[in-house]
Amino acid sequence: MGSQFETFAALHVPGDPLIIYNCWDPGSAVAIAKAGAKAIATGSHGAAESLGFHDGEQVPLDMVFDNARRIMGVVDVPMSIDFESGYAREAAGITPNLAALAATGAVGCNFEDSVIGGEGVYPIDEAAARVAAARKGAGDAFYINARVDLYLRNPAEKHDASLLDETVDRAAAYMAAGASGIFVPGLRDPAKVGEIVKRSGAPINIIPGDQPIKPFADAGVARISYGGGPWFAAMAWLEEQARAAIEWK
Repeated sequence: MGSQFETFAALHVPGDPLIIYNCWDPGSAVAIAKAGAKAIATGSHGAAESLGFHDGEQVPLDMVFDNARRIMGVVDVPMSIDFESGYAREAAGITPNLAALAATGAVGCNFEDSVIGGEGVYPIDEAAARVAAARKGAGDAFYINARVDLYLRNPAEKHDASLLDETVDRAAAYMAAGASGIFVPGLRDPAKVGEIVKRSGAPINIIPGDQPIKPFADAGVARISYGGGPWFAAMAWLEEQARAAIEWK
């Protein structure tokens, strides 16, 4: 298993990013693996909805772990799990939860600084302490992709220089606390992404939306993922196909 940890970490190359087209269950993981994926990762929204729950840590933890094991049972590439905010409000609860996640055989996770069920993000010192608690539980080799949610939690008119500065500050704090990389969803400006890459020195992950990958690769990102996008697209296609069949007359 150690080699899978190393393989996964080595796939994060600035300028030649790891492409994660997020799955939600074993069937979607197999399809993505057949497309040539070098690693598989869940998106929390699709995973939750596919299990009959809503996003936002609504899925019981035993089902999160079971889904992870089922996916790993049908693909043979490294697997990362979107673990939201660690399924615990207090840092003391994060450590055992991350230990249990690592025990499934996953090699990494997304770990966000949003307050699930609340507003905004955790204060930077508390958020860093949560990353440290996650590292304590997951072990040294586990890839913790620490998510900075400032761009998701603030409207576009607040996406200014001070927000970028705070993102860089949080990236530094999270890396110092034990994060392996930094995930900045909600920012789709390659120039600003490039500034975060340069100033943080960390492996940066972004979601491009419907934009081309090359400008973000040129900006130095190490990972590109798609979050809930694949789930929404698949369900829209399924609904369209079903409607065409049902309304055949």
